Amino acid sequence: MKTLLIIVFLVASPLIINAQMKTWVAPKSANAMKNPFVNDENAAKKGKRIFNQICFICHGLKGDGKGVGGVSLNPKPANFLSMRVRGESDGAIFWKMTEGNPPMASYKDIYTKEQRWQLVSYIRQLEKNNK
Repeated sequence: MKTLLIIVFLVASPLIINAQMKTWVAPKSANAMKNPFVNDENAAKKGKRIFNQICFICHGLKGDGKGVGGVSLNPKPANFLSMRVRGESDGAIFWKMTEGNPPMASYKDIYTKEQRWQLVSYIRQLEKNNK
């Protein structure tokens, strides 16, 4: 029995580690979604209010992924200032916050479509402010 457990561990470990290391990628169809609030300062302000209510806990006030709630999470919260996130389309970010991927929650039933786009606008503003 002990030998069987060791074999299972040796076979499964790389699979588990690889699954945790994979980058979360939105489907290509998400890239076609367009943010209705591009360059809308008012929408970004509304997004900031939402961000400061819930998102900052894991993603940090600066959006750098260093919030206190994210310390023990695996995978770690996204760093919105990273080149990886900056390279994602608005639609991909919107899709991710809509669908969720544990430990990231789905916000489709918590925030309206408009509010989720406002969050995307604020995330883009964070990126611009931290170049």
